[in-house]
Amino acid sequence: MARGVALLALLCLAASAQLAAAAGGRKMVGVYELRKGDFSVRVTNFGARLMSVVFPDSKGNLADVVLGKDTIADYVNDEFYFGPITGRIAQRVARGRFVLDGKVYHMYKNDGNNTIHGGGRGFSKSIWTVKEYVAGGDSPYITLYYHSFDGEEGLPGNVDAYVTYRVSAPYTLALHMNGTALDKATPVNFLLHAYWNLAGHGSGDVLGHTLRLSASRYAVLDEELLPSSGRVVPVAGTLLDFRTPTAIGARIHKVVSGKGVGYDTNYVIDGEERAMRPVAMARDGASGRKLEMWANQPTMQLYTGNYLNHTKGKDGKVYEKYGGFCLETMGYVDAVNHPEFPSQTLRPGQVYRHDMVFKFSF
Repeated sequence: MARGVALLALLCLAASAQLAAAAGGRKMVGVYELRKGDFSVRVTNFGARLMSVVFPDSKGNLADVVLGKDTIADYVNDEFYFGPITGRIAQRVARGRFVLDGKVYHMYKNDGNNTIHGGGRGFSKSIWTVKEYVAGGDSPYITLYYHSFDGEEGLPGNVDAYVTYRVSAPYTLALHMNGTALDKATPVNFLLHAYWNLAGHGSGDVLGHTLRLSASRYAVLDEELLPSSGRVVPVAGTLLDFRTPTAIGARIHKVVSGKGVGYDTNYVIDGEERAMRPVAMARDGASGRKLEMWANQPTMQLYTGNYLNHTKGKDGKVYEKYGGFCLETMGYVDAVNHPEFPSQTLRPGQVYRHDMVFKFSF
């Protein structure tokens, strides 16, 4: 019943968008491909979502390495956040509340007693506007825009958000996000919630992938995956240490994150907090495919698909536990409730900038 209602809502929304377009409006839901040789990327403006990344393995065999769904309608009830940009505040907000300039704000609670990834709808279930789209050529790209209104999900102020996906070089995907606070102070923290499996989505688990993280510290999370203590501690001597290439599955069954077994860990990235710097390297030995990632945010949440459970994916594939991993760069989790963390609050006229680069090889 819930699925039917949600699908009907999407169809009504799409119909409204078509009527708006006919009257000179601007919002239509679509799927857009960026292609450079045998490297292709697909995105949709429903949630500014990354739908696929296709490139060869060491033998020239093409595969899509991003977990996802077949159609836009399938994403409506996506509870796993396959590929969207999440915000205005990504990750968790404790008790769905925070205080800013002496005023208490309450957000929609969609994760037990807490808010996660922007609330009930947030950026991930919104239709973004396609501002520019160049499908091919030397540097294919698409720029998407979303206006987050004052009071949306309980948050103060109007925010203009932009996301650009660009194939910036052979087998390289760059992602640029920014948000401008227009009229009130407001927290802003976006992330890309893509699941990767370098052997190809639906090919099995990622436990054999090797992973290296440029992270010497992590933020301690409690059973609700919140940094309630505010502590940031070294990874040295713990099960969370990926400073040298290590199989994801080497210690995963000993790692408890919240109420699940596996990684759902917030790492503090080494180096200058707002500078572009290495974050992660992952490799699948069987295919030879490798992913290298850079970003300019202070933290990264490693999530290993701990709650995937016979989950229907695209192309007739089914995703099981540990079927993909996420590398979610962002500001500190729940920074709005932790003055000891670097602030994610923008004042009117200030701009949030989040840049990521993924380089793929084989």
